[in-house]
Amino acid sequence: MTSRQTMLDESVLGFAQKLVVNPKIVYNVKDSIQFAGSIRTAYRRLNALASLGIAKKMRGKFIMNGAVSSQPITVVQKLLPSLHALKNARRFGRYYSQSDVRFILNNMSEKLITLDYKAWELTKLQTPLDLYMYVRNMDKTVSFLKKNRFSEGNKGHVVILPMNGPILNDIERTYLDCIAKGGRSIHDAIAIELLYGDHLTVKANFSIADITKVQQELPIKRNNKS
Repeated sequence: MTSRQTMLDESVLGFAQKLVVNPKIVYNVKDSIQFAGSIRTAYRRLNALASLGIAKKMRGKFIMNGAVSSQPITVVQKLLPSLHALKNARRFGRYYSQSDVRFILNNMSEKLITLDYKAWELTKLQTPLDLYMYVRNMDKTVSFLKKNRFSEGNKGHVVILPMNGPILNDIERTYLDCIAKGGRSIHDAIAIELLYGDHLTVKANFSIADITKVQQELPIKRNNKS
């Protein structure tokens, strides 16, 4: 990763944090000027957030990953490798069913599984939807998938991520990936923290409502662990 991808200016994060105080599905760039001082500064900060995968711009509007931007800068810095990997993810499908996932699990050895399936393995909280996996050689993996009649698109259940250097703590990386992805994966992150907190070198902030929900559901799920 470049230095640009491994550093985050505090003023940029502060801008994002002010925006998500009043969370919206879609933000208007003009409305963000009050937090930036000028339209030029607003766009510059949005570009910085977009380059990291924290914001997504679309014709004068943008979507913000509130699960990330609401975190302290120490946590966000830890999230940058996950954000970079997700921003450069590539999705594939063949039959567009769980048979695609089973094929990869049974026929591809050089992979490090994360997100849905790794979180399920660790917590048994939420049934996995997609197989996310880190691979050392994206081109080689794409060639393997296409050779086996997988097509690249937006609906496949197999997602490959670039491995940015060694991953020494796969539990923490899965935890950080879950936060970076946001959505339902936030509950997986909370469950991992509750069960494997001693494996984590950094801990994120979560809403009381989300923590309570996971605490209520996790014991039931844990009783069903195989």
